[in-house]
Amino acid sequence: MKLISIVVPAYNEEHNISSMHEKLVQQLDALPYRYEIMFINDGSSDGTLEEILSLAKVHKYVKYISLTRNFGKEAAILAGLQRVKGEAVILMDSDLQHPPTLIGEMLQGYEEGFHQVVAKRSRVGDPKLRSFLSSLYYRLINSITDVDLMDGEGDFRLLSRKAINSILTLSESNRFSKGLFSWIGLSKKTICYENVLREDGDSKWSFGSLVNYGIDGILSFNTKPLRVCFYTGFIVLFLSLIYIGITLIQIIKEGIGAPGYFTTITAILVLGGIQLISLGVVGEYIGRIYNETKRRPNFLVDVSNVDEYDEQ
Repeated sequence: MKLISIVVPAYNEEHNISSMHEKLVQQLDALPYRYEIMFINDGSSDGTLEEILSLAKVHKYVKYISLTRNFGKEAAILAGLQRVKGEAVILMDSDLQHPPTLIGEMLQGYEEGFHQVVAKRSRVGDPKLRSFLSSLYYRLINSITDVDLMDGEGDFRLLSRKAINSILTLSESNRFSKGLFSWIGLSKKTICYENVLREDGDSKWSFGSLVNYGIDGILSFNTKPLRVCFYTGFIVLFLSLIYIGITLIQIIKEGIGAPGYFTTITAILVLGGIQLISLGVVGEYIGRIYNETKRRPNFLVDVSNVDEYDEQ
């Protein structure tokens, strides 16, 4: 009988752990598979770890890895993927917004031979502004990167052992899992479901966090922003030369007039703004290079009931 692993990152979700476990077991017990449920405590400051430990004491199939601090969801996912033993893994959030009722359909796709079975949610219930910005972001990132990302597809997916091993060969520190899942290729099946609202607690993703996550996605898979800086500088230089030529002709014809404040301040602000933006883009890439050269591990483990692993 095949072993299926469920990886559940958790950050300050003490009120959802027990319900998540109960609903998972209801679905998994009805399927012809052995299973393990691996909770990744991402440095929670509430009683999340205690809830996980209480489950692990009673159920042998409950595994856990507790990180020393909050390293972020990307690190938590990596920690789980490194230690799962199943022939396939299903990644799920601990806030119950990823319906366990889809597990059976995901496993059916796996048995059909797909290496990735991705759950795509609708945007029903999301604020209209957030839905619009999300749609705009995906159109932008798909137009400038080498990976294909779909609006509504997230970390809720099944990965075969081949897909897991492919992901683990990618050793970068600045990880953007959505892009990595797309980058490895392999056959994929998509299943759709209606958006599920959180039952308890608040989302840990602030607007600022989402913006930073979006920037990571854009910069992780292409160098086109650097090329945009080059093109922008070239265009500004070209326009500046035209302006200088026109001004020189006017001076020859009409003589030197009083310098205009508007022209001067406009030139300063435009050129200064372009320079600062370009420096910011270059700085982002340099910062990523700096982080990669340090080769720090993506996470550190505090306590765990699984075997030793190779930190990356």
